[in-house]
Amino acid sequence: MPKPRKNDVIHCANFNWRLTRRGNTWYADGRSNSPPAGRHSLGTKDREEALKLLPELDRVRAEELGLIPRTAKSDCVAPPLSLEQGRQLYEKHLARPRVTGGVRESTRKRYRTVFDKFIPFAKSKGVTDWNRVTGELLRDYARHLEDKGYANKTLVNELTTLKQAIKWLIESRHLEGVQPIELKLRKAESVPAYCYRAAEVTAMVDHCSANADVHWLANVITALACTGLRISELSSLRWGDVDLESGRITLTDETGLSPSNARQRRELKSGRSRSFPIHPDLQAVLQRLPRVDAFVFHGPRGGRLKPDTVRRSFVREVIKPLSAMFPTPDGERGFKDGRLHSFRHYFCSTCANSGVPERMVMDWLGHADSEMIRHYYHLHDEEAQRRMVSLDFLGRANGRSAGGAENNQGEDAEPPATETRDARPTFD
Repeated sequence: MPKPRKNDVIHCANFNWRLTRRGNTWYADGRSNSPPAGRHSLGTKDREEALKLLPELDRVRAEELGLIPRTAKSDCVAPPLSLEQGRQLYEKHLARPRVTGGVRESTRKRYRTVFDKFIPFAKSKGVTDWNRVTGELLRDYARHLEDKGYANKTLVNELTTLKQAIKWLIESRHLEGVQPIELKLRKAESVPAYCYRAAEVTAMVDHCSANADVHWLANVITALACTGLRISELSSLRWGDVDLESGRITLTDETGLSPSNARQRRELKSGRSRSFPIHPDLQAVLQRLPRVDAFVFHGPRGGRLKPDTVRRSFVREVIKPLSAMFPTPDGERGFKDGRLHSFRHYFCSTCANSGVPERMVMDWLGHADSEMIRHYYHLHDEEAQRRMVSLDFLGRANGRSAGGAENNQGEDAEPPATETRDARPTFD
């Protein structure tokens, strides 16, 4: 018995259309016709409205393919959408409230830099409107960025942003008579941030603790190393988030709360609240910090901790002075390349090396999925290394294969050694 069709086939005057739904938007797929009529967004979430729009799409595609004469209505070409106007429309779309799908300000800022670079490039090629932005132009733009020395990951992110913008302009009917750009992009492998070693972290804390001018940095470094927090999360940490009695820190995403003039809402990158235990080394720091206001950590002059100030001070006061102690081989990444985000990698690496379950670390760091976490857990998978060493691929272990050795263990064979591990993870 044939399987029932999941999507309706609508018979119009010129083509048969398969009505499909992707996300919340209805599409008309006419690629099975001869000639193929293509696949098009109907730009609506309502099925009844999609059915009303389908005959017009059928007529327009038949005219474009030369199957029927053009009508006077179809001769009226929509005015081109300028690059600046399309950009403004898309940025307004991104700035809609978070509850309706808007993005964070930091994300919008990243998108703005994409348009800041692309629009001047497009104009240099004689393209002033989105109607003439093609896959070939985007390939030229990719070569332009590559010649400028941008990393492959940057190229992928920029081209993906431009494709998404064009697709939204089409679906929202701001850009008519244009098809979404078909440009396949290969996912780029990114170079992970440098991961500190325990000796380097110890040296940094000792260096800052011995200098009264940067003693505040010793507290910040200890907190980052013992929590894996992003610097933006640490700078927003309040005493209300810290429970010294139970030994836990709770970070709450406040984007769903109503705005208040007295308090800025915290926005976590993942959008999810999380809680994690306080390590004893951090507990000692928190117990001796004065409570001067609602925030836990403060900058060099006692004011609110600013991420950019911490980044600059860290490189100037810590990385550069200690680079001679931890030299970096030529052509390699080393201590001199370390930054604040490297403490997040250090935290993950230490947890992996200490046997903390991967799922638990993901919860502590606020990740639903993370390539970075998997990377360190693969590096420190001691059980996998022991299994690999036990295999005998060449059959030279006492004349038997590894499988034979396992199957021929006698009663006198010694039981395998078991490994015990302290239930509480240790942090170097």
